[in-house]
Amino acid sequence: MKKWHFIIDVAKCENCNNCFLACKDEHCDNDWPGYTISQPLHGQRWMNLQRTERGRFPLIDVAYLPKPCQQCDDAPCIKVSQNGAVYKRTDGIVMIDPQKARGQKAIVTACPFEAVYWNESEQIPQKCTLCAHLIDEGWKRPRCVQACPTGALNTIYLEDAAFGLLVNEQNLETLQSGNNPAKPTVYYRNLYRFNSVFIAGSIATDKEEESNCVPDAEVKLYRKEELIATTTTDEFGDFKFDNLPRNIGAYQVQVIEREAILDSVLVTLEESKVLTTIRI
Repeated sequence: MKKWHFIIDVAKCENCNNCFLACKDEHCDNDWPGYTISQPLHGQRWMNLQRTERGRFPLIDVAYLPKPCQQCDDAPCIKVSQNGAVYKRTDGIVMIDPQKARGQKAIVTACPFEAVYWNESEQIPQKCTLCAHLIDEGWKRPRCVQACPTGALNTIYLEDAAFGLLVNEQNLETLQSGNNPAKPTVYYRNLYRFNSVFIAGSIATDKEEESNCVPDAEVKLYRKEELIATTTTDEFGDFKFDNLPRNIGAYQVQVIEREAILDSVLVTLEESKVLTTIRI
């Protein structure tokens, strides 16, 4: 059976907030009987964009993470709901019945991704519906995907087996939900831009007959004497090793010329690290 799958590319998100505004336009002051009641104008972000900044001047990396309901296969909100107030449709969309869910605030706190919101005036939990009312009318995309100018958001209608192949081919990942995996079905591309760290730096020379920046210098990254990655500096003498996990011990950065080590720096990562200029 085919299901809807949401794919989000972190590297393509520019924080334009078109997705957020399209969601508000579709759901504020609009009741969709059988799907959801009107979304409040303030206090709810069914498409919530989060921001992270890595590094320091002049090598700074900023990334944005669009985070809607994760449409979990083992959704905690379904488990805590009473009277079938939260359910998963056969096409993979998790829905909250606005009548049955009235008064059930536990549905909000059960979500490990903080993607369910409490409507105080109506006393009901609410969240992204993937524009199910439009999907059921034949729409191929929810409003947020339609409004995204960079292609960061995409939905696809596939059987689980076919989508599983796509996940492996494109190295897609899900968000983690702590010690109680909810099996989210929203997948991310380039998620490392948000949740991993990098080592970056610049290489320069003090030789008067040469320019200050050193392009095309070979730089190697080791951990416990194991070569992790190799790169070369760009035209500005800058280099970067990205998609590194935090707090797993020290890394060693080596600058190589003709197989000779010109410089070596030990780095321990808690956050992204920009090294002081390496001079050779």
